[in-house]
Amino acid sequence: MPTVNFSVPEDIKNAFNATFEGQNKSAVIADLMREAVERAHSQQRSKEAYQRILERRQHAPRITEGQFRAAREEGRP
Repeated sequence: MPTVNFSVPEDIKNAFNATFEGQNKSAVIADLMREAVERAHSQQRSKEAYQRILERRQHAPRITEGQFRAAREEGRP
């Protein structure tokens, strides 16, 4: 398994060591890295979805506020 080295502030290192005392810190770090990668991918997917929505809105039919209210009322029971 490869080894990675990171520089972190001393207070973070101490807090990490105290929090995860007695645990396999390599496994904890690997899990945290996995979560960070997934979070970054999720954020990227969200940004891409947002951009697709904005793009589709450019081509969406325009309606007036009155038309919108009428459609809204029509859809209510």
